[in-house]
Amino acid sequence: MLVNFESLAPSSTVWIYQSNREFSEKELDIICAKIEGFIAEWKRHGEGLKASYQIKYNQFIVLAVDEEFNQVSGCAIDSSVNLIKQFERSFDLDLTNKLNISFKDNDNINIVSLADFQNFIKLGKINAETIVFNNMVKTKNELDQNWEVTADKSWHQRFLV
Repeated sequence: MLVNFESLAPSSTVWIYQSNREFSEKELDIICAKIEGFIAEWKRHGEGLKASYQIKYNQFIVLAVDEEFNQVSGCAIDSSVNLIKQFERSFDLDLTNKLNISFKDNDNINIVSLADFQNFIKLGKINAETIVFNNMVKTKNELDQNWEVTADKSWHQRFLV
């Protein structure tokens, strides 16, 4: 069951998929339509899930399930990952590479490899105050509070000099 994202409980589980590039307007229209159709039919062992999504910065897909309503199952998670994999194939995107790191450079969002991220730190292009995207957050509340933070307040801090 597709609901308004803001109506989900703060404890709702989230999954964040970052794209290696911004979505085009046409891609965004297709992605949103497919996600909405998917969520409307998304089930756990035949029971509907209370779920929603957001697209952030035309580059991040956030799926969320209110597990206070109905717990998500492994099969339901697998079906959502299959949807994301379809987007990767259809639009030549990289949405599931967990070794890509995203950070802000002024208003620009940069996606780089972990090795490049570490190199940018050594070169002084990234520091403790650089805004990073902590895609490891697990709940809607964490998404609101700890997703877009300075590097020193994220798991990224382990790479800081």
